[in-house]
Amino acid sequence: MSIDSILARQAGVIARDQALLAGLSREAVDHRLRLRRWRPLHPRIYLASGHRYDDEVRVRAAALWAGDGSVLCGLAAAWWHGMVEQPPMTVAVTVPRLRHPRRRPGVNVRRRELAAEDVVEQRGLAVTACALTALEAAVELGDRGSLLLDRALQRRVGFPAVYRAYCRNLGSHGSAGARRMLVAAADRSASAAERLLVAMLRESGATGWQCSFPAAGYLIDVAFPASRVAIEVDGWAWHMDAERSQGDKRRQNTLVRNGWTILRYTWHDLSSRPQAVLAEIAHEVERALAVPG
Repeated sequence: MSIDSILARQAGVIARDQALLAGLSREAVDHRLRLRRWRPLHPRIYLASGHRYDDEVRVRAAALWAGDGSVLCGLAAAWWHGMVEQPPMTVAVTVPRLRHPRRRPGVNVRRRELAAEDVVEQRGLAVTACALTALEAAVELGDRGSLLLDRALQRRVGFPAVYRAYCRNLGSHGSAGARRMLVAAADRSASAAERLLVAMLRESGATGWQCSFPAAGYLIDVAFPASRVAIEVDGWAWHMDAERSQGDKRRQNTLVRNGWTILRYTWHDLSSRPQAVLAEIAHEVERALAVPG
């Protein structure tokens, strides 16, 4: 492959070894550097003049610097797959266990062996496959990660594939967090989210609420009967189908007609903004109790 072909394929990024294999001498490479036709991004990784330094360049350069056998992973891989809008400031790459690249600013190196099923090539880079990417990126995001995983389960990958990727990588960094997220994601009944809400209410010292409160022919997940505030807890969106969605609408309309105020929360709300959820519930309960009659 010619130098021009490599630069066109890699957004202007080239490794010194690639240039040598394409036929340039060491002196020719150094000459380009002296003339600033190429500028260093990492040791032995360069950006050719005329190419803009952008997120793609930054991610490609990190992966190229990591060397043979490196695989883009985590949030950087999620961005490469189009699962998130922005890449992280620190690019995560996986390298084989026997390799020990030195630390570099802006690059996080993970040493592990990946199964063939967990690696794909996309736009010239080796990247973790969608199932493993969605799970690891969600864990990397912390409390905000469940929403990313839920979207991936709706649009990109099935739950069995994500679970198999988790099993193949048991014991790796973040696998405990991945397990907790998968347990919540698998819960079709939303009971995990309900338990989380109950724990939050107990810890906050809130009073006057009941679980599974009967009203208008339905059981409200969590109710404040004195103020007629009903809290409905939804599970993960990837479980939702048209029939279940219509049932939820009928349930909510019936409760509203019977004088109930409905607050709806998802697992993502409860896990990522618990204090805001508690404040909203308290405000609605106090507002309802302050209304005469």
